[in-house]
Amino acid sequence: MTVGTLNPSSRPLPQGEGENGRESVRGMTANRLYHVSAGSLITLICLCLAWELWLAPLRPGGSWLALKALPLLAPLPGILRRKIYTYQWSSMLILAYFIEGVVRGYADGGFSAQLARTEIALSLLFFCSVIAYVRLTARTR
Repeated sequence: MTVGTLNPSSRPLPQGEGENGRESVRGMTANRLYHVSAGSLITLICLCLAWELWLAPLRPGGSWLALKALPLLAPLPGILRRKIYTYQWSSMLILAYFIEGVVRGYADGGFSAQLARTEIALSLLFFCSVIAYVRLTARTR
């Protein structure tokens, strides 16, 4: 038996190569980014409510600052329906929550500062996943 070169057309293509494989990998990645963005947005809404009502409110018994979660509800239906326009404008909205996390992380202490760092992480996760989702799906349209 002689050792020869393999015919490239006789080997199976790994997932992600070829015409349909590349699109399926892109679809799987877009699906993951969708889940990350939706999950981080829902978690951030829950964090904002819990932070100002129970975990570390500004005043005992809760504060009106819990209303800061209301603007996050606006993009939620569009994010869940995978509307590109919603992904685009919500990437700008989330920056306000990033800034609030930075300010409160610096100004507050103790548990409130930890919650602020969590808000920073969630807003960055949402921002990066939304930008990546828009960039990935814009190429396929």
